[in-house]
Amino acid sequence: MTRTERLLIGGAWTEPDAGYYEVVDPATEEVVGLAPEASRAQVHEAAAAARGAFDAWSRTKPEERAAILDRAADVMARDAERHTVLAQAETGATTATARGMQVAVGVSRFRRYARGALEPVERALPPQINEAGPMGRAGVFGAVAARRAVGVVSCVTSYNNPWANPAGKIAPALAMGNTVVVKPAPQDPLSVYAMARALEEAGVPPGVVNVVTGSAAAVGEAAVDSPDVDMVSFTGSTAVGQRIGEVCGRELKRQLMELGGKGAAIVLDDADLDSAVRGIGTTFAFYSGQICTAPTRVLAQRGIYERLVERLAGAVSFMRVGDPRARGTVVGPVISAAHRDRVESYVALGREEGARVVAGGERPDLARGFYVAPTLLADCTNRMRVVREEVFGPVVVVVPVDDEEEAVALANDSDYGLIDYVWSGDVARAFRVAARLRAGGVGVNTVGRNMEAPFGGFKKSGVGRDVGSYALHAYSELQAVVWPG
Repeated sequence: MTRTERLLIGGAWTEPDAGYYEVVDPATEEVVGLAPEASRAQVHEAAAAARGAFDAWSRTKPEERAAILDRAADVMARDAERHTVLAQAETGATTATARGMQVAVGVSRFRRYARGALEPVERALPPQINEAGPMGRAGVFGAVAARRAVGVVSCVTSYNNPWANPAGKIAPALAMGNTVVVKPAPQDPLSVYAMARALEEAGVPPGVVNVVTGSAAAVGEAAVDSPDVDMVSFTGSTAVGQRIGEVCGRELKRQLMELGGKGAAIVLDDADLDSAVRGIGTTFAFYSGQICTAPTRVLAQRGIYERLVERLAGAVSFMRVGDPRARGTVVGPVISAAHRDRVESYVALGREEGARVVAGGERPDLARGFYVAPTLLADCTNRMRVVREEVFGPVVVVVPVDDEEEAVALANDSDYGLIDYVWSGDVARAFRVAARLRAGGVGVNTVGRNMEAPFGGFKKSGVGRDVGSYALHAYSELQAVVWPG
């Protein structure tokens, strides 16, 4: 039976004004469910409901907010297997990814921000001695810097992870006392409705969490331009982020933008090549390359260049492409037929630009599903579009470099600056290179993440930082309180 959802507005499950659209399984091309198509008026109604709920929610005790977030995590964990099946159907993720990196990470983020709700929001500042003057009598003045809720936050989420990404916005926003309007990506919104039901069961008051969906651009636009929205938190493409930024700029709304990436992976001549291949290979396997942090642009020193290309090609040969539900599958489908065509067009462009196709490059011979073969392009230059633009698929390009200086220069010669990587057997050398990279994060001999470290980008990769306690700061305003001693 096809799953049919409704909008969540002000605590009421509401029929959409504009009907429904189909959510399609990228692996089978079958319909997973029907998502509601909201009207602009309904999106603005959801924002107004969030505005109406804000005053009471922002004044709840931190312990109460923490308890609700913890209970929500319990409910999500209780139904984790059902959520895994749904997430896999919507995204085409492999079973391990859907279970461990989507649903489990979503649950852990709610638990993290249940603790975060209890973190101190006030920081004492050194007292200041003021002499008598036009501002008043002499005295010693105390002060605290206090973090306060921003207000209504519009959370516009990406399609590559319908659990971790929304949870990373909703949970810290609620922990700080904000209310939210969530506008999921149109490709996989059903998981976000499941998250909203868990929050409802956990006791979130009506209007604190609202969910609106739609396949039309007007739905996302309404979630940004509503006069009741104080802040927009967006994860997605740089092009869409720029348009959102223009609207926010006109109204001086706060922004948190996590945008595109073209992660440079610098592999120096003293690197452990096995480690580098394992790290770079995650681009092919993890979300089928649909991840902005992937090390997709390899800058390899000439002394190890051919060996690295050979080993990467060997790794690709062992990557099974196919049904993400089947045991042993490493690379599942991309999110849609349109995105498959886009990724393939970049591979064709790379050929035209002179890149050597070392592995992949052809569509897998599968009857159904939106599959792209893991593709390795070598002998690239930094002038090629396939090297400079975000492909967002299982495609890695390799550029030879002479030395450390050229590697740094080419890594920084990019519109993007989200996460770069350095592989070197000399850790001091790697840290020296990392300090020169214009990126929000740098992985040294790893693609792993520290989930308390700030996350965000330089240049066109975004505005602001979140993750860990930095997310609590992102969803709050600073207020100075001063008094005479």
